[in-house]
Amino acid sequence: MTAGAVLAYSGLAYVGPGAGFAVAPLLWGLFIGLFILALVIAMPFLVVSRLFSRYVLGWRPPTGSARRVIVIGFDGLDPGLARRYMRRGLLPNFSRLAEEGSFSPLDISIPSISPSSWSTFMTGADASRHNIYDFLTRDPCTMNPVLSSAKIEEAKRVLPIGKFRIPLSRPVVKLLRKSKPFWKVLSENRIFSSIIRVPITFPPDRFKGVMLSGMCVPDLRGTQGTFSFFTTGAVEDVAEPGMGYGGDDCQGVVARVTREGDLVRGEITGPKNTVRDGAAEAKLGFTARVDDAGDGVRLYVAGQKLELPLRTFSPWIRLTFKLAPGVAAVGIVRFYLTSLDPEFGLYMTPIHIDPEKPSLPISHPLIYSVYLARRNGPFATLGLAEDTWALNERVLDEQAFLDQVWLNHEERERQLFTALETTRQGCVTVVFDTSDRIQHMFFRYLHRDHPANAGKDTTKHAGAIEEMYVRLDGLLGRAREKLKPDDALIVLSDHGFCSFKRGVNLNSWLHREGYLHLLPDRAESGDWLDGVDWARTKVFGLGLTGLFLNRRGREAEGIVDPGDEARALKREIIGKLMELRDPEGDRRVIRAMYDAEEVYDGPYRDDAPDLMIGYERGYRNSWEAAVGRVTADVITDNEKSWSGDHCVDPKVVPGVLFTDRQLPRTRPLPKMEDLAPTILALLGVAPPAYMTGASLFHEGDER
Repeated sequence: MTAGAVLAYSGLAYVGPGAGFAVAPLLWGLFIGLFILALVIAMPFLVVSRLFSRYVLGWRPPTGSARRVIVIGFDGLDPGLARRYMRRGLLPNFSRLAEEGSFSPLDISIPSISPSSWSTFMTGADASRHNIYDFLTRDPCTMNPVLSSAKIEEAKRVLPIGKFRIPLSRPVVKLLRKSKPFWKVLSENRIFSSIIRVPITFPPDRFKGVMLSGMCVPDLRGTQGTFSFFTTGAVEDVAEPGMGYGGDDCQGVVARVTREGDLVRGEITGPKNTVRDGAAEAKLGFTARVDDAGDGVRLYVAGQKLELPLRTFSPWIRLTFKLAPGVAAVGIVRFYLTSLDPEFGLYMTPIHIDPEKPSLPISHPLIYSVYLARRNGPFATLGLAEDTWALNERVLDEQAFLDQVWLNHEERERQLFTALETTRQGCVTVVFDTSDRIQHMFFRYLHRDHPANAGKDTTKHAGAIEEMYVRLDGLLGRAREKLKPDDALIVLSDHGFCSFKRGVNLNSWLHREGYLHLLPDRAESGDWLDGVDWARTKVFGLGLTGLFLNRRGREAEGIVDPGDEARALKREIIGKLMELRDPEGDRRVIRAMYDAEEVYDGPYRDDAPDLMIGYERGYRNSWEAAVGRVTADVITDNEKSWSGDHCVDPKVVPGVLFTDRQLPRTRPLPKMEDLAPTILALLGVAPPAYMTGASLFHEGDER
């Protein structure tokens, strides 16, 4: 697995094989077919049952001050930028909402990373109670990296028949997030919810409502997003000079194609075929014929013909990979023709799970994704659908990336308005990723001295972030037009943003300071701490948020005793890291350090990184540190297009909170933990005891 497989949001792939993913289509495909048939047969009975449930057993009408709570999440929306654009009159709908109700920075929890922050939003509790601290963590028994939020394992029981292995049980698809989200509490009180694309909801919860899963839904290959690029050129010629496509940090597959005259032939790599012995990757051929004008191709793939102009995204195309007689894995992709001369270049998105034929559970009930696709058309299902890594590698340029982002955004808008139309009471929550992805990839335009500007455009898309805020303002205005007098509206983000100019490899610093040791024959380590001498290593880093002690009794080869020795070691490291300075400009690197033993008191505190790093603006864990690599340099320039970030001290990147009701003036800064209790209280439900937040409004508050 490449280093790029787990880098930040768009590069994060499943750690360890998504074994059994390819066998899921057999079971889920049969289930969906039978479910639809049963639904048709049972429809009259379902109608009667629904009427009975509503009028006899009763969905309980909300008894709070709101009949319906609408929550719109804009991932990464920054309060500082929002204020700037509001002062300039660019965001009239946000300004009106702030004047009629309230606008405040939102105090986010530790750490300031999306999976943890959104988990806090939904559970009303900190990370030591929901157990999501990062995208990934380590398995203390093997020291291998594992995804924090979900586990997918192959079917345990199979029937071997010749060269085929027929599954007799379903693959294990398990959500690892702890605590109970607010929609399950509402469900227990017979209040309906529509939950769409909230991060860390894969696999989907079961509750009285509907859900479309968000962040961490895999692609059909079992990763968090592996794009494909087909070219007649040499690998080193794929990207712009000096940008280097295809290296160790790439989260894509480059495939050579052949060209004879105007005809191009290539092969698409699909999921591993675990139904067949050997589990080889399924393949699917395609041909492309260059048109006479030389400005597009006619693409033939999976029995379909597609006219594809240069630099234009195709509609969603269904790909069917045959795994065994009567068994297939189905996904959808978009194509983008990057060039025809001098070399042919064709980009293909990661293979998304087809919402009409889902190979894994991506919605609740299972039929909900089918319903949305039939109503609104096919849509992106990958948790990290905007292909930031393709832009990092310069396979896509900025305009192509923006085109892709806004296509996905329009799909999400349709899902929001569908939910507003069909959910008459209860809760509607929809999260948009657009704000996060554009700021990650275009923040360099706000800082002329950003290292990522070298060799790239700095003017053409300089307004991309401002334009994004303006477009989201328009969405907010259209959404408010759909609201009713007894609705309550909450708009929030999970964190803000700042520049990411310099990467810090704390594993390299730990190695230099003697806390982390390598095997005698190694000067540097490989990915995932390969080459680390665990018998002598006291501290190590993995992921984006913190450092772990190699603790006796917790890690398999732990050498640090818990208690006094561990506390003394943490104090020593905190003291040294707080003095760490960047030799370039003699700037302080770390603003704050957080000891998990002191900031958390929940039941999953022991699973947290022992020390959380609160970087100063401009700094973040380096790309190498995120995958547990030890390199020669501690602090290096970040030259990737991914130029903005938020994995810093949470005090530096608060989120935003807009509401259509006024917050009490005497109340302190609202916290992310307060959102779940607030939603419950607005609908007349008391928050459970495990929630550490409190409602933002006094009982009976009106507009």
